[in-house]
Amino acid sequence: MKACACKRKSVCAIIFLSLIVLVLLFMLWNLNNKLIFQKNIWSTEIIRVASTESHHQFGFCSDKHVSPEDAQEEHHLLDSIAWPETPHLPTPFSIEQTSDPAHSTFAILPARGDGQLYIGDQLEALIQVHDFQGNPKKSGGDVLIARLHNRALGAGVAGQVVDHLNGSYSALFPLLWEGSAQVEVTLVHPSEAVTVLRRLTNEQPDRIFFHSRYRSGSVSDITVCNVCLPPTKKPVCNYTDLTTGEPWFCYKPKSLSCDTRVSHGMGGFKQNITAQEEKLFHSGVNMKVSIRASGYESVTVLPKEKGQPQCLKGKMVHLYGDSTIRQWFEHLQGTLPALKQFDLPKDKQVGPFMAIDIPNKIMVTYRCHGPPIRFGNVPTSELRYIANEIDGLVGGANTVVVISIWSHFSTFPVEIYIRRLQSIRRALVRLLNRAPDTLVVIRTANLKALTLYETLTNSD
Repeated sequence: MKACACKRKSVCAIIFLSLIVLVLLFMLWNLNNKLIFQKNIWSTEIIRVASTESHHQFGFCSDKHVSPEDAQEEHHLLDSIAWPETPHLPTPFSIEQTSDPAHSTFAILPARGDGQLYIGDQLEALIQVHDFQGNPKKSGGDVLIARLHNRALGAGVAGQVVDHLNGSYSALFPLLWEGSAQVEVTLVHPSEAVTVLRRLTNEQPDRIFFHSRYRSGSVSDITVCNVCLPPTKKPVCNYTDLTTGEPWFCYKPKSLSCDTRVSHGMGGFKQNITAQEEKLFHSGVNMKVSIRASGYESVTVLPKEKGQPQCLKGKMVHLYGDSTIRQWFEHLQGTLPALKQFDLPKDKQVGPFMAIDIPNKIMVTYRCHGPPIRFGNVPTSELRYIANEIDGLVGGANTVVVISIWSHFSTFPVEIYIRRLQSIRRALVRLLNRAPDTLVVIRTANLKALTLYETLTNSD
């Protein structure tokens, strides 16, 4: 009897242990599924984790939903545009030891060979930056703009600035026209100001924010929107474009659904710099100030070959982007006598616009890009991404596509801008595959007058 009882106890113990193991396995499986479910939920909202990689240290604006190919290209692009290290700013720091355009100079280097310069040659100038005490700077990182121009001809070209990382810089210019060409070098920001701007972009990528209006019947509400939102417990409306994957999020209104959104607009700007840091952005002193030449500042370019003018006759020109490309629309309308704009009740900033020259069979259109865009009041129906618009074009030899998109991305980490360009490029590749004769023009950023606000939101 004792042996049977012991045997029964052993069997019961084995069964009991087996049940415990099964329960533990079930709990682990359930916990794992719960974590996966939570991960999937969070992935639909703008809860973004900062990467430990040096290229992705921009907090909640980092994006984990990037293909390996795009991530690799992004890494190479970031390497290619990496700005030199700039000085750490102690508290307090001395403005006297920062870059001073009044003490800095540039010199045009002599031409090689016979000493003459011809169209197609390259002109070189050497720039030396000094501080307010007249001492040569020993490090690089200053923001310098160099250009070659002839005001009488209305001709100009930007120079390539090479940082030698020791306080000296080279400016290289292609010679594109015959006659006089004057060199102009401008200190946009000292390297110390770049330190401040870098901090702002890393710590406050949402310092420019946006609003959306929601309305249903007599009930309306306004919430904050952005390409990335700080993580909170507030519910979020996800307006990420299903075709391009471009992210856009708004905090959900309290009593309205996400699909009642009717308009988009600029919300405001949050400024967070110290009074001493403001001294690094003093217009006319150390921000957007010309550097004088130590010798002559202009050269004479001799003719080599003449080009042939191009014509827009028989072309459809599609302009996509911000206000700087809208200015091309306005310029063409003012330059071509027969190009007439349709007089439709459209917002001057937003558009879309169309102008037609019937005798010369020219059509010019303009459409602003999708968010982030700082225009005052854009109907949600007019929030179009450039990539989607390009996918709607037939293309061909009579089609010209011009793109200029940059200004409204300047407060965000450059990775966000790169991803928008990657999306546009994919659409352009599709366009050129179906219509290889299409002409595509990329208009790059231009300079502008700088105030403190413009510097912190749209610096050169």
